[in-house]
Amino acid sequence: MKTAKVSFEDSIAEAVVKTGKCVGCGTCVLTCPFNCLEYIEEKPSIVKECKVCGICAQVCPQYDFPLSKIESFVFGRERKSDEAFGIYRRLALARATDKQILQKCQDGGAVTALLLFAFENGITDGAIVAKSELEKPFYPQPTLATTANDILQSAGTKYFYSPNILTIAKALERRLMKLAFVGTPCQIRAVRKMQFAGLKKYTAPIRHLIGLACSECFIYDGLMKEHVAGKLGVNPKRVRKVNIKGKMLLTVDSETVAIPLTEAKQYARKSCHFCEDFSSELADISVGGLGLEGWTFVIIRTQQGEELFSNAEEAGTITTKEASTETNALNLLIKLSVKKRTVAKELAK
Repeated sequence: MKTAKVSFEDSIAEAVVKTGKCVGCGTCVLTCPFNCLEYIEEKPSIVKECKVCGICAQVCPQYDFPLSKIESFVFGRERKSDEAFGIYRRLALARATDKQILQKCQDGGAVTALLLFAFENGITDGAIVAKSELEKPFYPQPTLATTANDILQSAGTKYFYSPNILTIAKALERRLMKLAFVGTPCQIRAVRKMQFAGLKKYTAPIRHLIGLACSECFIYDGLMKEHVAGKLGVNPKRVRKVNIKGKMLLTVDSETVAIPLTEAKQYARKSCHFCEDFSSELADISVGGLGLEGWTFVIIRTQQGEELFSNAEEAGTITTKEASTETNALNLLIKLSVKKRTVAKELAK
């Protein structure tokens, strides 16, 4: 991809950071060859003179993203007008068969099951995931998982932003060359943009991209401290699980506490609303709950994704059923995909 060289100040800082569009993925920080940038307060900050290499503009998922070209790069074609949630090869519902996974997972545990299958069968030697901090429940930390236990401990959705892209640097330091990467739509876009730009140093180790469906992430201090601890009087350490099924549902000890989405959304990160991708449309495999109980809705998009999913299915690591059995989930996928794209385009005007 040929892009005119432009400084950080004239590209990302001006068009993305100052306008509130920066999602905080950290891709520009990771790839800056002169270490001019640091990740400070969930966004890039310039710490020394920019050398005007133009790489940050080439990799930022919020700066001049050439969607049609990258679709052709990944899938060999652009999406059709009726492909509301992107290009795919197969839709399925999946659930882990391992009881340990089912005890810790969000819905069906499909992501954890796929990661463990890939790791235990030598398909990968690690996975980049988000793992909760012990002292701040559900506050995610980007993690390089290199053991089965690391992967298992990362199970479950956190709903708060984790800059998983930055962990690619740790994988490079350890010379790991067969990675699975789990991330939000903006992070999947960032990896694809790095691949499209030819930055093999950062992308060559990544063998599988597993994308999470995401409408938005929330601000931890606002939701967990102000609302859950302050307004509801619930110690976050008592919360066992957070899920969204029409409402935000907190499993507190053995009870369920519901927060209306209208209340939860006041703590949403504003930058998320500039992202037009709900279902991680450029991933190898995309996953989401979509209102299901005990199952993961899976969108298999590429040949690499199909091979991993089918092999795990044949090995009995996951059990599956046809997505057509859950029309409500499919309709919700379409609705949320269209809504997120519409909102982003309106804000971009």
